[in-house]
Amino acid sequence: MKVLAVSGSLRADSYNTRLLEAAAAAAPAGVEVELLDPALITDLPLYDQDLEDEGAPASVDLLREAWAGADAILFATPEYNGSVPGGLKNAIDWASRPKFDAALTNKTVSVIGASTGQFGAMWAQQDLRKILGIAGARVVGEGLPVARAHEGFPERVKEDLRAVLQTLVEAVVPDQVPA
Repeated sequence: MKVLAVSGSLRADSYNTRLLEAAAAAAPAGVEVELLDPALITDLPLYDQDLEDEGAPASVDLLREAWAGADAILFATPEYNGSVPGGLKNAIDWASRPKFDAALTNKTVSVIGASTGQFGAMWAQQDLRKILGIAGARVVGEGLPVARAHEGFPERVKEDLRAVLQTLVEAVVPDQVPA
């Protein structure tokens, strides 16, 4: 089973990317967690229906193919001004089209997040869950807020990541629950 890991933070030493790397390391046997190349988000133009009508740019096709090719997607989001980063929202807008035949339609997804604040990007995670659901994805799990990420990831996060990954596996392939 392939889980695509998408970081909403595009900075080089992102806590959210490190959180996804920890998820990959915690993946059970039979589950491959692949980090999405951040260029697939940074290279996207702002969503514009006119561009869509003219034929989506190549960068959009690459993003859609990557997201469609995964069995499930694990999103990790920071919190910018109390919500989801604009680049991540833009990528979701592109991946949610064409309606009913989009890369996100019925895609099983889960949301986690890290921040340097005391709430672990909880508002952003809540917003992202709503955005993904409206975009047509099947959002599973309760999320995972990692507060004070700059202080290092606590040991408990490893077990929480295993639980998040197991929820994704169970939702996609219920008869293949990892041991």
